[in-house]
Amino acid sequence: MDKSGEIYNFNELRRELERKGHLFKSDSDTEIVLHLYEEEGLQAVEQINGMFAFALWDSKQRRLWLGRDRLGIKPLVYYWDGKSFAFASEIKSLLADPAIPKELDYEALYLYLTFNYVPAPYTIFKGIRKLEPGHLLILENGNLKNFKYWDAPETIDPQIASLPFAKQEIYYKDRLFNLLDNAVSTRMIADVPLGAFLSGGIDSSVIVALMARNTDKQTQTFSIGYKNDTLYDETEFAREVAGLYGTDHHEFKLSHADMLGALGHILAAFDEPFADSSAIATFIVARETKNHVTVALSGDGGDELFAGYRSYLAESWRSKYMLAPRLFREGLLEKFIYTLPDSRDTKGLEYIRRMKKFIKGTKGSFPERILSLKEVFPQDLRQKILYNAPNAKSLSDPALARIEGLLEYYQNDTLNSILYSDLRDSLPGDMLTKVDWMSMKNSLEVRVPFLDHRVVELAFKMPGALKICRGTTKHILKETFKDILPASLYRRPKAGFEVPISRWLKNELKFLLDQYLAENRIQNQGIFDPKIVKQLVGQHMSGKTDTSWMLWNLIVFQCWYENYFL
Repeated sequence: MDKSGEIYNFNELRRELERKGHLFKSDSDTEIVLHLYEEEGLQAVEQINGMFAFALWDSKQRRLWLGRDRLGIKPLVYYWDGKSFAFASEIKSLLADPAIPKELDYEALYLYLTFNYVPAPYTIFKGIRKLEPGHLLILENGNLKNFKYWDAPETIDPQIASLPFAKQEIYYKDRLFNLLDNAVSTRMIADVPLGAFLSGGIDSSVIVALMARNTDKQTQTFSIGYKNDTLYDETEFAREVAGLYGTDHHEFKLSHADMLGALGHILAAFDEPFADSSAIATFIVARETKNHVTVALSGDGGDELFAGYRSYLAESWRSKYMLAPRLFREGLLEKFIYTLPDSRDTKGLEYIRRMKKFIKGTKGSFPERILSLKEVFPQDLRQKILYNAPNAKSLSDPALARIEGLLEYYQNDTLNSILYSDLRDSLPGDMLTKVDWMSMKNSLEVRVPFLDHRVVELAFKMPGALKICRGTTKHILKETFKDILPASLYRRPKAGFEVPISRWLKNELKFLLDQYLAENRIQNQGIFDPKIVKQLVGQHMSGKTDTSWMLWNLIVFQCWYENYFL
């Protein structure tokens, strides 16, 4: 069992197992897995509510059994060449074995350029794979088998679906409140100091409000903001929630100097390139939080379950946009928009950037439109930039194929189809990877009540119309908890947990461009096309268009590559 894993229903399971005659030798929740396996075999994992990655050797059956939690909160990687098998929670542990080759996987690199992370089952190394969330591995008689033991429900209760919209909303509000309240209370069981991340958004505010309901003690809360940068700062809203519930509130303000001080630790922490810039803020808030508590609850998962991102509105906006005459759209409006500069540095230029992204997301098939909203490097550019890589021209588009497969799951509900693709892909690959690595780097355990599998199952039994209603994101979540949250949280747009990487790359962090993306360095490395890299740098520095995410993606890769291959 991963040392930072948790089984939240272990007391309930232990009592049941003791009634069946099992004798326990410790108070550890890890021992539960052994007795459950004795009682139920491979189906034992279905009884566990928690975050975990484990391996169990059955000497009688000569069977190795490995499992990962349903949502992918905890990692498990493995190597199998048909004869030799190795597993670990970190890739670097596998690479310590000289028999395991260290070779770059260019298909995984293509996916990294697309998404900013390498999605499971890929890793950046050929032959090393991630066990996907909700899956088991069984190694027996020289054969390795991969099983899915859990997935989100594909259909809703027909009796509930037949109810009028208002009655459906009442039913799901009641169920959601009770399930999430229980998920929070079970994750508050700890024999060490406990607190919560409080970003100022709806999700973390709900978690803090429910924590306050479940304890008589003062809750410790932790927020992060940015000095002299109101575009990304939500600390005033976090303070309002903290004040409402009388928490012991801690606030940290970041400057570029703070980022520089932590950057080396952050870039060295990941076993493979990972370019979500919010990892910087996550690392620092985890580091500062660990000075006060050992366990922190977070609101991760709320956006992916209940449609919190702007991109989830894109399909409904598109249907209205396409009603405009084509000559006006393509002949006038779009041509004009594309002549304008864009940047994440100011609100006005950020809106132009979003408009360009939206327009691009109105073209092509449904999977192509969804991919265009997710991708960092557009398809044509990621193929061109890998021009110098081996077999680059013969690479198919694994990113589009991946999205096409995920979007098939909820064919009768477009929004739930998109949400499911994020549940299986960006949530474990990006959000949960970021939080796990940055928190573990600081010896802080983070628990995520929204990703209690019972809450997730309930969320996917809800129709998408309850999640986005009359143009409002997270409708059902907001309605469920509106009586315990400040009204001001409902009257502002979502800001996100990003860092001002665009501005920093033009100023304080420009040296990273000079160091890692120098033309001769790219040329000698032989992976990326130096002309395209130079063009991306020039576009960003001139202010013509914001290429900061692409540049940061390349910088992170170069730093990682230097650590592992040079």
